[in-house]
Amino acid sequence: MLQMRRSRGAFSGFLLMLLGLWGAIIPFVGPYFHYAYTPDKAWIYNTGRLWLELLPGAAVFVGGFLLMIARGRHIALFGALLAAAAGAWFTLGPVLSPLWNQHVAMGGSPASATVYMRIMEQLGFFTALGVVIVFVAAMALGRIASVTSGIRDVEEIPVTTTVPDDTIPVETVPVETVRSEETQSEETRPAPVHTRLLPRRKTEDTTQTVG
Repeated sequence: MLQMRRSRGAFSGFLLMLLGLWGAIIPFVGPYFHYAYTPDKAWIYNTGRLWLELLPGAAVFVGGFLLMIARGRHIALFGALLAAAAGAWFTLGPVLSPLWNQHVAMGGSPASATVYMRIMEQLGFFTALGVVIVFVAAMALGRIASVTSGIRDVEEIPVTTTVPDDTIPVETVPVETVRSEETQSEETRPAPVHTRLLPRRKTEDTTQTVG
């Protein structure tokens, strides 16, 4: 009952793997394209990037990989839930990090000079990235849980019905043919012999009386 087709989570898993790679690698390669958080230098490692970007990115990647290779529902559901939790952490991590980091947000701040680019960095590094990951993982969860995996497609068997005798089509003969056959039979039929009854003649009384 736990078996499922691999294709049910393949596409969602592939998208989650791409999103996980983006979330884990963009802090280290973004400065090459002037798209970065402080410190805005490539391949700089710190604790904030570990907890807010590397670990959740790796979790999303693993969850997507499990969705791609899973043949059982329990593995696919675990992968989708892992990716959804990591996506939620992408969105909530920077907001909650000041609670244990002496009221200082971990992960730095947008490094661009313009307001538009700072908004795009905030969305691309954390907020929008986490929302998209949760959305894709939720679609995968719904697709996996919507159909019972143990039920196979039933092949349609043609139904054979017995035709009653009265429904069998009867061969019809034109009326003219029937009439011609009747006339032919009448012509070949011997003519009836008519007998005529003649009245009997009265016999004369030949006896004489003697006086």
